[in-house]
Parts: sequence; C-alpha cells; structure tokens
Amino acid sequence: MRRRGRIQFATLCWSIFVAGWSDGTLGPLLLRLQAVYNVGYAVVSLIFIVNAVGFVVGGSTYMYLTERFKYGVMVVLASVIAIVGYAIETSAPPFPAYVIGYLLTGFGMSFLDAGSNAFVASLSEDTSTKMGIMHALYGLGAMCSPLVSTQFARFHRWSFVYFAHIGLTIINIILQLIAFRCKSQEDCLQEIGQPPPEKTKESEAGMNKYKQVFRLRAVHLMAFFILTYVGVEVTLGGWIVTYVIKERHGGANSGYISSGFFGGLTVGRIALLWLNKKVGEWRVIFLYVLICLGLELVVWLVPDLLSGAICVSFVGFFLGPIFPIVMNHAGNVLPPELISGGIGWIASFGSAGAAMFPFITGAIASGTSIASLQPLLIAMMGLLLVVWAFVPRSREGLK
Repeated sequence: MRRRGRIQFATLCWSIFVAGWSDGTLGPLLLRLQAVYNVGYAVVSLIFIVNAVGFVVGGSTYMYLTERFKYGVMVVLASVIAIVGYAIETSAPPFPAYVIGYLLTGFGMSFLDAGSNAFVASLSEDTSTKMGIMHALYGLGAMCSPLVSTQFARFHRWSFVYFAHIGLTIINIILQLIAFRCKSQEDCLQEIGQPPPEKTKESEAGMNKYKQVFRLRAVHLMAFFILTYVGVEVTLGGWIVTYVIKERHGGANSGYISSGFFGGLTVGRIALLWLNKKVGEWRVIFLYVLICLGLELVVWLVPDLLSGAICVSFVGFFLGPIFPIVMNHAGNVLPPELISGGIGWIASFGSAGAAMFPFITGAIASGTSIASLQPLLIAMMGLLLVVWAFVPRSREGLK
C-alpha cells in the first residue's frame, strides 16, 4: 500500500510539474509573438483569455466527467487533448489557430491541476506537507520552462519549444496509466488503504453534488481569492519580462527574471512549510501578502534593474506558499465528499484570473504603457487581503 501510495503521489507531482512548465513558457515568448504575428499588447493577451476558457470548461466539468468516466480515464484523455494543442502551436500556424491551440492545452492542463489538487487534498496523512511539495514541483516546472523558452525566442524556429511540452506530457500519460490504471479516485484511494469519503446528509437525501458545492459560501470566497491570486502570479510571471525590457532597459537575458520569480515560488513552497505550521495557515496568508505588497512597491518605485530582479524573486518566494495553503484549507473546510468538486471549481476560477488580469494589463498597456503593471499588481494584492478575511477558518464556519 505504501509503495502504491508513493507511485500515485510521484505521478501527481509530475503532472503538476508539467502544468507548471506549460504556464511558465509564455512570458519570454510574448515579445517574439508580437513581432512574428504583428500584434499589440491587447491582441497577444487573447492567448491568456482563450487558455482560460479551456481551463474553465475543464475545471467546471471536472466533477461530472471524472464521476462519469472515472478519474484515471479522464486525466489520460485530458493529457492527449493537451498534446493536440501543443502540436498545433509547434507548427507556428496563423495567429487564430495558434490561439486555438491554447484552448486545448487549457482544457488538458485543467484536469492535471484540479485532479492533482483534489487527490492530494483528499488524502488523510501529511496533506499539508504533500501539498507543499507537489506545488514546489509546479514552481520548478514554471522556473525551468522560461530558461528554455528564452533561448527559443531567439531562434527562427521559436515554436519548436513546444516539442518539449509534448515529450513531458507523453511521459505524464505513461505515469498516469501505471499509477491510476483508468480507475476512479475512490478506487485509487482504497488501494492505499483509505476508505471512501462519508456521504453528506444532502447526498443521502438525493441532492446533486453540483448543487451542494454551489451552495457553499466558502467555495465561492476561495474561488474569488484564487482568481485574484493566480491573476497576480500569471500577470507578474507573464509580463515582468516585457516590463523590465521596456521600463528598466533590460537586455535579451531579461527572460531569466521570470525564472527567478518562479524559482522563488518553488523554494518558498518548501522552505516556508515550518512557518505555515507555526503561525497557522489561515493567518500566515496575511503576512505573506503584506510582504509581497512591500516588495512590489520597491519594484515600482526604485528604478534599478538589479534590485527589481531580486525583489521579484522574493515576491515569488512569499507568494509561492499561498496556493497550496488555499488548496489544503479547502480540503480541511469542505465536506470530504465535496472536496473534488469544490477544488475543481476553485481551480477553474484560478484560470479565469490567469486570463482576465494579464489581458487587462495588456489592454491598459496598449493605451498607456507597460508601466501600469506595478500599480495593478499592488491593487490586486490589496484585494487578496480583503477577500481572505471572509474565508471561514474551519469546517464549523460553513454552518
């Protein structure tokens, strides 16, 4: 049972690594895409919107499809759909077709993201530590991919960067087939000695799970929080390279600043586990957001490339633990039977933030300049503090 559990967890970590690799690729490519397709900030930002549409569709249908066709089947199918999207992008097609590729990859990655989070949140042992480790792997993927895409952005065949995505996702399919063998999540959990979740009173009375999830105020609060949080993460990771080049006169290697941000994200998710437990996961989020606010003020107000790059890395360091904390908190607060559906819905809102806020940034930058990035990020971080204050601290707070 322990060996089977380790195989399952390792596979979930690889899936999240692939999702991180996918999310971290775009930032260093944005300027090259604008040059190749002759489009401005607002139009190139449509990539974020379309990617999020795929993610929202996947996240909102996750509970239904995994119950209807089994978890193990759907994660493999979603990975195949993502590969089709990457294959389209690899060919460097006309811009509309290139964007459609992101619709498919968004759908595929939504199942890897929501599925991995929901599975780990449903575990009964060391959930907080496993969630932190798994999301550190997300950060590692998002840190490594800009190193690769920065190099490919200089090549004539820039789109060949997506061959790496295809290879990583094929490995993911193989691991998923070995670990989950096309079984349901409940069957996979029983294989490692964990009983199925206890049914809620509403389920016993015949109420639909979707209706139960949507009735929970905590789900919507955490969904809105994650929408804003992921918006901050993707906006900063995606646009910081353009900001540094245009506003701080950075050179061709500015793409590595994006890797520094995601590197900080990776380290923070492991290094700050002890602080999360010491302060308390609900309270420590306020501390991390306030520190990030201070660091962003330095990036905005101090016109120095080096200090800005260092601060961006530390923003990643303190921002990093927040997402796994929220996923773990959802597992602690929501009824066990509704964890998968609730986390799927929360994760889909994250993808909406990953599209909405980078698009808003691009649209504003088209009318003004990319200098608008920093005040927008600071406003979003302030919103995080307000929303989190209303999230229940425990399962008893749902009532």
